[in-house]
Amino acid sequence: MESLGTPATLALICVNVIISLYAFYGDRSFINQFAFQVHAVRDLKQHYRIVTSSFLHANFAHLLLNMMTLFFFGPVVEEILGKLGFLVVYFGAILTSGFVSLRVNRDNPSYASVGASDAVSGVVLSFCCFFPFEPIYIMFIPVGIPAALYGVLFILLSAQLMERSNRVIAHEGHLGGALAGLALTILMRPDVVTRLF
Repeated sequence: MESLGTPATLALICVNVIISLYAFYGDRSFINQFAFQVHAVRDLKQHYRIVTSSFLHANFAHLLLNMMTLFFFGPVVEEILGKLGFLVVYFGAILTSGFVSLRVNRDNPSYASVGASDAVSGVVLSFCCFFPFEPIYIMFIPVGIPAALYGVLFILLSAQLMERSNRVIAHEGHLGGALAGLALTILMRPDVVTRLF
């Protein structure tokens, strides 16, 4: 990865790490103040939580997984779309995820979530648009999955899993982020549709 060519990706990784580590080791109440929470966003009109929650993480493993994924996929997408296009995908995924999460959990005012998974999902799906046949490797699976197939499976699985009760993972956030990444990439670069053919 060329650091000078992907400043937005590196900046986002740094901001995520700094804010999350501060919440872990500096002020634990920071998470409660800025996490996505249905009651706070909908009733108290604290709409900023949709964005701030994506820079917080539940634990170090959660942070590490998201930042590793962003480190590997972000620079490629940023180099293709440019800094502005990359940021449109990243923050577009966050905003879409927030609206989807708010809609899906509207009857659960205590619902709360944190993590950059929504934005990272959007970036990964954007990557899949540009490199549909590039293998993507998942932990414990020795064979790479073609990116286009991975994208389809990710969307379908997220949609299926968000229907389950007692969830720990915010699958609706992943779904919203992934769909936003896909849609925004196609809007900015409609030529990616022909790459499948």
